[in-house]
Amino acid sequence: MKKLAILAVLAALVIAYFAFDLGQYLTIAGIKALSADLAAFQQDNPLAVIAGFFLAYVVITGASLPGAAIMTLAAGALFDVVLGTVIVSFASTLGATLAFLSSRYVLRDGIEARFGERLKAINAGLERDGAFYLFSLRMIPVFPFFVVNLVMGLTRIRTVTFAWVSQIGMLLGTIVYVNAGTQLAQIDSLAGIASPAVLGSFVLLGIVPWIAKGIIGMIKRRKVYAGFSRPARFDRNLVVIGGGSAGLVSAYIAATVKAKVTLVEAHEMGGDCLNTGCVPSKAIIKSAKVAALMRKADTFGLTPVDPVVPFKAVIARVMDTIKTIEPHDSVERYTDLGVDVVKGYARIIDPWTVEIARNDGGTQRLTTRSIIIASGAEPVVPPIPGIAESGYLTSETMWQAFASMDAVPDRTVILGGGPIGCELSQALARLGSKVTQVEMADSLLGREDPDVSALAKAVLEADGVRVLTGHKAVRIEGRTLIAEHGGAEVAVPFDTLIVAIGRKARLTGFGLEDIGVDTAKTVVTDEFLATKFPNIFAAGDVAGPYQFTHTASHQAWYASVNALFGTFRKFKADYRVIPAVTFLDPEVARVGINEREAAEQGIAVEVTRYELDDLDRAIAESETKGFVKVLTPAGGKDKVLGATIVGAHAGELLAEYVLAMKYGIGLNKILGTIHSYPTMAEANKFAAGNWKKAHKPEGLLGWVERYHAWRRG
Repeated sequence: MKKLAILAVLAALVIAYFAFDLGQYLTIAGIKALSADLAAFQQDNPLAVIAGFFLAYVVITGASLPGAAIMTLAAGALFDVVLGTVIVSFASTLGATLAFLSSRYVLRDGIEARFGERLKAINAGLERDGAFYLFSLRMIPVFPFFVVNLVMGLTRIRTVTFAWVSQIGMLLGTIVYVNAGTQLAQIDSLAGIASPAVLGSFVLLGIVPWIAKGIIGMIKRRKVYAGFSRPARFDRNLVVIGGGSAGLVSAYIAATVKAKVTLVEAHEMGGDCLNTGCVPSKAIIKSAKVAALMRKADTFGLTPVDPVVPFKAVIARVMDTIKTIEPHDSVERYTDLGVDVVKGYARIIDPWTVEIARNDGGTQRLTTRSIIIASGAEPVVPPIPGIAESGYLTSETMWQAFASMDAVPDRTVILGGGPIGCELSQALARLGSKVTQVEMADSLLGREDPDVSALAKAVLEADGVRVLTGHKAVRIEGRTLIAEHGGAEVAVPFDTLIVAIGRKARLTGFGLEDIGVDTAKTVVTDEFLATKFPNIFAAGDVAGPYQFTHTASHQAWYASVNALFGTFRKFKADYRVIPAVTFLDPEVARVGINEREAAEQGIAVEVTRYELDDLDRAIAESETKGFVKVLTPAGGKDKVLGATIVGAHAGELLAEYVLAMKYGIGLNKILGTIHSYPTMAEANKFAAGNWKKAHKPEGLLGWVERYHAWRRG
């Protein structure tokens, strides 16, 4: 009702403006006539004229009516330059602020609900440089001030900032127009006042803050590089440190655009994902799933069997999988692409020099215009008493250890309830190990919603995993993990201990601390992925905030393009739509926010679910565990804010929602898209259908029912 009241007042002012033909007074001729008529009255009632003029100016600018420039001339004609400037300066600021607040109160919520994601970057820029932007707009009269008022109201710029910057920014133009108004008799149009020369002067003044900001930035950059000698020429356009996903993509892009690039990798090309992470873990998960299917073959009308698990053969298949994919990331392939690949340890000597301790025993120094740090991450090992003597394994060391084992470990303790811990727990349990999973938090997969965490725990326990949530590891005694739970100690014996509590960025050994690159938990970068040195960038796990192979590749594009072409244009890394998959059986896939995060962020959402036990393909394949859950804005809009899918092939099903969020496709369009039958992908359509059912127009359907009854006679 308040919004309607504001709109009604504004509408009444606009109607009155045209109904009473007030525009006739807001012309050069009208102001001349009005000034002459007011001359005698003004001499006897100066304060009344000032107050009336001030109020009229506020109303015109507050309602965004045409005529502010003419009113400014009138101020010069009615008052002298000083008094006229003071009156207009404060009246214009007050009116502009009222228009700003009206736009903000009436329109902003609706605009943000529709274009919230796109406005985030704009609001972030205004929060940082809002005063500069607004001052420039106020100094350049080619931008209509009423448009500036309304548009700024849609942003998150502070009202106080808008008011004081507007007052200062409009002051010079106000003085020019008020001064011109003192010679009103000689003015026939606004053209002479706002001549190209005057406008050009305003433009130059408007960009002065940006010039100053650029100079300050240049001084800061010079200060950052103080004490370092920049080479006269460079051996390379780019040196990339690390041959994992981020490093490989960075080098690939540089070679594609014909830059001279060196890629330095100390160990195996492909990084953790190929050699110790994504690839081997998915290979063993598949073997474990086949073993599980053999045990429950009666589900499919077959005779179940207890599989014999030759563990060496299983691990041999894992290693063969790595070798099969290895050529995609090999030295030979990247050399053929034009990348200079060097095996060795890289150390940054100064912002333009990298020294490489080559694996062949030599040392090489390269000067380069830009550097990308893509050193990845490594497992976190907690400082638990006794862990160093326990012979613990991590995701990096366990594969070689497994390769030396004749059989799957009899008793395995996995420390950690995140994605890696859950995947390994299920896989090893299915292969025959007695697995105990120990997690300090009260639930597994702590970033997921409670229903997802509960389902993950249930399926792990169904596969024989002993899940101990709320258990904090306090020490290790020989081959026994001692955990604390509810004030009591719990002893968990093991033959093999795997630590999977997370990963941390690799920050040491690359010379970062020597040259002063800022590091916290990761290399500190700006929105362009540059460090404090504008020519040194970071990408992948070492940069954060995500530790996914696909985000590392995503960041690599921004880092490499900004490193090579940032002189002309830089691109801000885009993290708006980041998918993630935990490869349990059933899989857990998510994009955007979930219910937990919506509550934490205070976002009102509507949750739509579709259970897979109703899906024909899932029933036919006995893969009915799980659901599709979609979050949309409260209030009935079909925009996808997030989606969580638990079920077979959830990672593949999620792609439709990733696309929908990236390009603004709503549930109505997903519902209107043909999905092949019978497929798991139909679950996405049926989830959209459930949302549509919840929003069917009951009132209209009542009238339609009456219409059909009438048609039947």
